[in-house]
Amino acid sequence: MEWENQTILVEFFLKGLSGYPRLELLFFVLIFLMYVVILLGNGTLILISILDPHLHTPMYFFLGNLSFLDICYTTTSIPSTLVSLLSERKTISLSGCAVQMFLGLSMGTTECVLLGMMAFDRYVAICNPLRYPIIMCKDAYVPMAVGSWFAGIVNSAVQTTFVVQLPFCRNNVINHFSCEILAVMKMACADISGNEFIMLVATILFTLMPLLLIIISYSLIISSILKIHSSEGRSKAFSTCSAHLTVVIIFYGTILSMYMKPKSKETFNSDYLEATDKIISMFYGVMTPMMNPLLYSLRNKDVKEAVKHLLNRRFFSK
Repeated sequence: MEWENQTILVEFFLKGLSGYPRLELLFFVLIFLMYVVILLGNGTLILISILDPHLHTPMYFFLGNLSFLDICYTTTSIPSTLVSLLSERKTISLSGCAVQMFLGLSMGTTECVLLGMMAFDRYVAICNPLRYPIIMCKDAYVPMAVGSWFAGIVNSAVQTTFVVQLPFCRNNVINHFSCEILAVMKMACADISGNEFIMLVATILFTLMPLLLIIISYSLIISSILKIHSSEGRSKAFSTCSAHLTVVIIFYGTILSMYMKPKSKETFNSDYLEATDKIISMFYGVMTPMMNPLLYSLRNKDVKEAVKHLLNRRFFSK
């Protein structure tokens, strides 16, 4: 075989926007500012969900987990992306690539499952309000959150382990900003059908199944809301889940647009199309974590009051 005499790769080159140097500085500034907003917004939500006793509920426990997850998710990719945008050397070692794949896939999987758990929580709160304290007790919602993290870690560990065992002896250029697992897997000089099957099963279990739970939960929620006679009651019921529904639409909408769209054939502007795809992918990894705290705070009276109380307490304590 022609692969046998080739050198096994030990590092990769992250292409990013190498063909568009003028855009790199602009995107560095934009991504850096958005990263600061992510840290401040999600950090504030975590802080108030811990310090404010009124927010010690399943909903805000899940929200605190989501905020912590978003900070971890962006921290695994954004700092290295910022360095890559300004640096002439855009290489990453095989071990560093494996760590980046593991963390990115783990955080992404956990978020999918966690959003499903949050949808179930909203279903119980709206459709079974009298039984809500019994169904969503601490013995239920804590294991649900732990299970989300466990699912992400297991899925990522399995897939990353199988990918790093592949021989890489072809072109070492990853046409992405980071070590995205599918982009790395396609560079292997071996049969990857087994890896693709594992990825398909994982996608069904940890992406499509939570999405199905979300669809069923919100179908029942909408049906229940429409049965409420007063417009004020319908508005109040919908406001309790509108922020989460918006986050779900942004999160899954971007995933579906990136990974389920038909692949274009090679054309005269294929380089432009690839650059556009990478920019969309990069902002997908930044926009959703940045929007989460804004959506939950701007549309939530409890969060606004908690932030005001925290600021007032700090101001008067000085």
